[in-house]
Amino acid sequence: MKQYSNNAGSQHPNRQKKIAVINDFTGFGRCSLTVSIPIISAMKVQCCPVPTSVFSNHTAYESWFFEDFTDRMQPYIDEWKKLQLSFDGISTGFLGSKEQIRIVLQFLDDFVREGTTVIVDPVMADDGEAYSTYTPEMCREMKRLAARADILTPNLTEACILTGRDWHDGKWKMEQLVSLAQDLIRMGPEKVVITGIPQGEFIANLCCEKGTAPRFVRTHRVGTQRCGTGDVFAAVIAADAVNGVDFQESVRKASHFIKLCVQKSIEMDIPLTDGVCFEELMGLLCKSQYETD
Repeated sequence: MKQYSNNAGSQHPNRQKKIAVINDFTGFGRCSLTVSIPIISAMKVQCCPVPTSVFSNHTAYESWFFEDFTDRMQPYIDEWKKLQLSFDGISTGFLGSKEQIRIVLQFLDDFVREGTTVIVDPVMADDGEAYSTYTPEMCREMKRLAARADILTPNLTEACILTGRDWHDGKWKMEQLVSLAQDLIRMGPEKVVITGIPQGEFIANLCCEKGTAPRFVRTHRVGTQRCGTGDVFAAVIAADAVNGVDFQESVRKASHFIKLCVQKSIEMDIPLTDGVCFEELMGLLCKSQYETD
């Protein structure tokens, strides 16, 4: 059962929905907060960032500037507590240490109220391996955070780590994927989408909600993997969640939007490290009805 803060009021009530997004700020490369802020805003939701660190550009480039924001996170958040802010959604992305995960868990204790949707993107692994910063202890802490989510958006590797399943590089049987998604639901989330599952000429996302049968949402594969697409996906899912969009429809929208962004990036000869040029297609996210093929 989710625990809610007693601090449900706000000194600044308004009718526009708000999402607190906890992630790093990367100046160049189209990822993390520099993706979340414009996309969530385009979807008519106020995006309120909590930076975990500052990068000049992401780490797929040869060099970068980096400053850890961990020691500044709690004083930053304390000012929000003084303002008695409340949020319709809280979304988390890459977290770089056990201490940052602890701060996020405390943030949930302080700001989650009845009606707040918590979206956790457990950015911790890919291609069968945890990232170098993710120790076994950090993976255990991420399990605690994942259990607090209403919506969880792991890739296949992250889903395996969170559930203690073995990952393998090859074709997964449908019953294996469904069982994996159901294990994640049993951890606590109401909704889970396992992202980026390769299926021949398609990329599939497996949607699972408590009390309903899991369903696949497939999109034709386009180009090669690009930086920041997971952040684009999570931003669309988060904004749709607080706007009351059906979960499966939201997954379909996010997947199709990324496909169009990849196609446009190829057309404009955007380097892979520079992510996807979502700016060219933002108008699609502003539409009340979003059509997919």
